[in-house]
Amino acid sequence: MNIEWVDFVNIATRDVERSRAWYRDVFGLAEDPNNPEELTAGQVTLTFWEPEKEGIEFKPNIAGFALRVDDIEAAKAELEEKGVQIVGQGDTGVCNMVVCVDPDENAVILHRRYKPYE
Repeated sequence: MNIEWVDFVNIATRDVERSRAWYRDVFGLAEDPNNPEELTAGQVTLTFWEPEKEGIEFKPNIAGFALRVDDIEAAKAELEEKGVQIVGQGDTGVCNMVVCVDPDENAVILHRRYKPYE
């Protein structure tokens, strides 16, 4: 098997419209020109679904997923200006990161790697 890359991230939510608007407005993500219900982050697509509409209990993703930014401190300041809840910040020894949560308390990690890949 030859995995080429991550193609999309599916985000569970209680309200697709609210979540899509939040990710678009907070992170400045563009609507996918082929499907305006999806957003794009670089070459990765963000999709949204409501598990409760399928009889599945909603549970926030506390592990999250990471979006690479060019400046962690500037990104953190922008989140704070927008009133986004920040739940963590740290240096892993490989990258600096800030962790925030979306309206459904799904974790979103903003990070910047500073150590070269080996």
